Amino acid sequence: MKKILLISDTHSYFDETILKYVKDSDITIHAGDVGSEKLINTIRKHTLFIGVYGNIDDNLIRSTLKKNEIITIENHKFLITHIAGKSPNYNKKVKKLISDEKPKILIYGHSHLLKVEFDKKNQLTAINPGAAGKHGFHKKRTMIRFRISKSGLSDMEIIELGERGKLS
Repeated sequence: MKKILLISDTHSYFDETILKYVKDSDITIHAGDVGSEKLINTIRKHTLFIGVYGNIDDNLIRSTLKKNEIITIENHKFLITHIAGKSPNYNKKVKKLISDEKPKILIYGHSHLLKVEFDKKNQLTAINPGAAGKHGFHKKRTMIRFRISKSGLSDMEIIELGERGKLS
């Protein structure tokens, strides 16, 4: 069983509250708009980091991270991307990846809107952890954490980090 922390749209913002949850995870997955290599390096000091770049990320981050990641954790295939579109009618590139790779879990960001849903059409769980950073239009800063084992996802919880304009 692995403890997973999902984070997205940090836009270079990282504080002690986020770090506390990173330290308590086996794997931290970042769904793009990281903002700085320093943030990646900080997470890597404490847990396994898996991430993709987002539309605001510079060439340095794009040379470090991929646009999409396909990974398997505890026999469950994940597709991680930044911009997926709206479930179940994702953008063309994500539709093709889902068709080719057949992931059971889709992790994405970009919208700054927290959302967890089972997509019946594509037979996968789609998860957007919202935005953990202070930049954007979201009101609450959020992340998601859960456990995953061979039998599936469990103990999923939303972590609220406070108002966007305030510190956690």
